[in-house]
Amino acid sequence: MALDTTALNSAGIAPDTALGKAVAGRAQVFRMTQDAEDAVLRPRDAGAWPHPLRAALAARIARLNDEGALAARYAADAGEFAPLADPEADGQAQGLAHVAAFMDKVAADTRHVAAGDVAGLQAAGVADADIVRLAELNAFLAYQIRVIAGLRLMKAVPA
Repeated sequence: MALDTTALNSAGIAPDTALGKAVAGRAQVFRMTQDAEDAVLRPRDAGAWPHPLRAALAARIARLNDEGALAARYAADAGEFAPLADPEADGQAQGLAHVAAFMDKVAADTRHVAAGDVAGLQAAGVADADIVRLAELNAFLAYQIRVIAGLRLMKAVPA
């Protein structure tokens, strides 16, 4: 049975190719990656961040990293939060400007993230557990985007 994961679909890896067969040999890694995606984007306990908002933020992060197909995949589940999937949106309309700014900085300017950024979320009333949830989402997307980029590079190399 072919693997059906966001990473493989976004990288365009067909199961009947040499790379597809090589990936099948690492099936457990890709299943666990998909499990991590499900846990971060669709957890049972979503805290302050409902699933559609998480999808919008994931799409936003994907767009900030020039991953248009991945962004479109996540944006499809963003519902009423779809405008937040656009990094040009500042989140003011949704009352989430502090969250959008934090997510953008972590996704696109990680080395400049400082304790003050977390303190800013706390000052805006975001609970520590929800700050961790935002960090988990950003960390997972960083991982997933790198896996997709790596698969694309492997696909470009002749066997």
